Amino acid sequence: MYSLSDFDFNLPQERIAQIPLAERSASRLLHLHGDTIIDRTFSDIVDLLQAGDLLVMNDTRVLKARFFGVKESGGKIEVLIERVLDNRTVLAQVRASKSPQRGCRMRLAEAFDVTVLERSNEFFVLKFEADVFALIEAHGSLPLPPYIERSADAFDENRYQTVFNKVPGAVAAPTAGLHFDQALLDRLTAKGVHFAYVTLHVGAGTFQPVRTEVLAEHKMHSEWYTMPQSTVDAVRAAKLAGRDVVAVGTTSLRALESASQSGELVAISADTALFITPGYQFKTVSRLITNFHLPKSTLLMLVSAFVGYDKIRAAYAHAIAQQYRFFSYGDAMLLTTQSKQAV
Repeated sequence: MYSLSDFDFNLPQERIAQIPLAERSASRLLHLHGDTIIDRTFSDIVDLLQAGDLLVMNDTRVLKARFFGVKESGGKIEVLIERVLDNRTVLAQVRASKSPQRGCRMRLAEAFDVTVLERSNEFFVLKFEADVFALIEAHGSLPLPPYIERSADAFDENRYQTVFNKVPGAVAAPTAGLHFDQALLDRLTAKGVHFAYVTLHVGAGTFQPVRTEVLAEHKMHSEWYTMPQSTVDAVRAAKLAGRDVVAVGTTSLRALESASQSGELVAISADTALFITPGYQFKTVSRLITNFHLPKSTLLMLVSAFVGYDKIRAAYAHAIAQQYRFFSYGDAMLLTTQSKQAV
């Protein structure tokens, strides 16, 4: 039985990527093949997939979800939108010297007012005076992850989105997808690799470490996802043909596995709080493309469940020694689930 301390590791600060590479597919790729670790370039993914394999990608679009502003009292605030509830209300974190009370009005970006409707645990429900998405796009700023020690610039507004983004709603990028550029997608298409899409709106909770030593006591953050029927059909076709279902990122994997809890993948739109730890039996995904994850994070636990705890420890140690770039703007891994390794 694993505990929180089993998922800690020491990462030199200089290994945390602060800026993206100019070319998306130029990232490095750590290919974990059985017990063998192979250092590759991400563009090698074309050679590592077969015709008929299915890549499942998260088509969420990152919102310009960060705002600075003031309360009616003049106190400064920072607002980070966690989730859009409808076209006039959002769930958000509010940082202030004193928490705002119900009915409090706040001026954001010196451009528009919002009203606090209620508090919901660590979040606040805020009412906007006009269309949420329009105001966010016009006045918000891109919320880079907390370990990137700079503010987003114009380059990030393109580079921190996947080239296949479509549905606005995330506050963090599905970062494994950032390695794909259009030229690479075209090469994969030419090889006969297929594509399908899910939407999972990544929340800020993705960056939060687990704080309870007993993993079962951790309360998993919730995220909204949609599994379309077209993706269900594509997965079934790939499996019938004996091909791999490859999740591009842990967000795509969580969506696929969340929609497979009955034992069969189904079309659904719902919240997921699925917490995957070692011992979990994967029902749909056979391979995973993913970046490197934070110590003590739920995502490190997920990849340990997927490929095996000892193999992940060895792969991370190798990546640090070989100076891979870590986290959102960092390098990637290609993993195969334990059940398939055993075949």
